[in-house]
Amino acid sequence: MVELLIGKKGTGKTKVLIENVNAAAAVASGNVVFISKDSSRNMYDIKSQIRMVDTKDFAITSWEEFLGFLCGVISGNFDITHIFIDGILKIVDDKLEGFEQFLQNVEELSAKFSISFVMSVSIDKDEAPEYMKKYL
Repeated sequence: MVELLIGKKGTGKTKVLIENVNAAAAVASGNVVFISKDSSRNMYDIKSQIRMVDTKDFAITSWEEFLGFLCGVISGNFDITHIFIDGILKIVDDKLEGFEQFLQNVEELSAKFSISFVMSVSIDKDEAPEYMKKYL
């Protein structure tokens, strides 16, 4: 499963995402991962058993690099059941070009490894491209 939380900056997406992360950790049979560009700002809101990954030290600049990063996270731990990504556009410098292909690739990862992906995207719902709407 791949799901997007879409809304303008400041509309509470991160709060909802953190609630979902903590709820998933309470029932997950495997590991839950939280990825963001600055995970330190959320570290006190997220349960300690959740693996937090900060991308700011990895110089990710493209969707292909971020996909490779995700594959590395998954290959390092085959027990992952959920991956939550906060502010996904921040991770790749607000580039929408290539996001559609990235989502298709993540769908394949989700199916192959039985991982649920939930990502927050800072974009107005009315301005979101059509391809995003299937993930709402």
